[in-house]
Amino acid sequence: MNKSNPPFPEEVSEGRMGLSALISTMKMRSVAYGNRTLTYAFEENTKLKAHYITVEKGKGVVLKGKAISMEQADAFILKKAAWIIEKLELVRAIDTGDIQTGSRFTYLGRSYYVSLHINESLKRVDIEFTHSKFNVYLPTKLNKQVELKVAFEYFKRDKAKEKLTPRIKKWAQTTGLEYTGLTIKKLHKQWGTCSPNNYITLNVDAITLPYSLIDYLIVHELVHTKIKNHTKEFWAEVSKYLPHWKELDERMGDFKI
Repeated sequence: MNKSNPPFPEEVSEGRMGLSALISTMKMRSVAYGNRTLTYAFEENTKLKAHYITVEKGKGVVLKGKAISMEQADAFILKKAAWIIEKLELVRAIDTGDIQTGSRFTYLGRSYYVSLHINESLKRVDIEFTHSKFNVYLPTKLNKQVELKVAFEYFKRDKAKEKLTPRIKKWAQTTGLEYTGLTIKKLHKQWGTCSPNNYITLNVDAITLPYSLIDYLIVHELVHTKIKNHTKEFWAEVSKYLPHWKELDERMGDFKI
């Protein structure tokens, strides 16, 4: 399900541009969006039929496509500003660094602040989610990365079972598609699988996805109980329940397994 960043459906007209000069490659440019400033670069690619935006760690926001005016470039960035901000948060969250106060943890599609609190009376690592941040309480002797990462893995496992189990039951009732069982565990290359006997396995990391993508993942695997491949028939079946599945499939690429 991993996909590249979503393209703009429109193509830029290369007709009249008034007095504005065409831009092909520039260092950096900024536009205001509410109380935020979005900084981006433009990368000319004459082979692209439409314009694309990518957001990557180390590269930032890059608009790619044929040469256009600065005003048109700014307009493209502003049109996708909400998506860009969401992606920037996700990129910042993809970090193999230490869990510490100030680091971030992705949960249900959003990146949340982590705050560590030392409490010597505790004998384990306790994680509290306040819907705005993660408070982690632990004694000094357990303030080690291995202990913290194990604690967050347990948190993901427990929340995945809590959130995903009733959701797949709901979708099975809605679609009428039956599955023989469900396992939630760590998968290294897939978000989910459906066995020949219709046993579904979901990746525990699905708990990092927003609910809209969790639903897409679940429906995708449920449809595999009926159709075991990715033919036009399969996607037509998915479309019955999620008409905007293509958009959801593209968004899955924003999240890494």
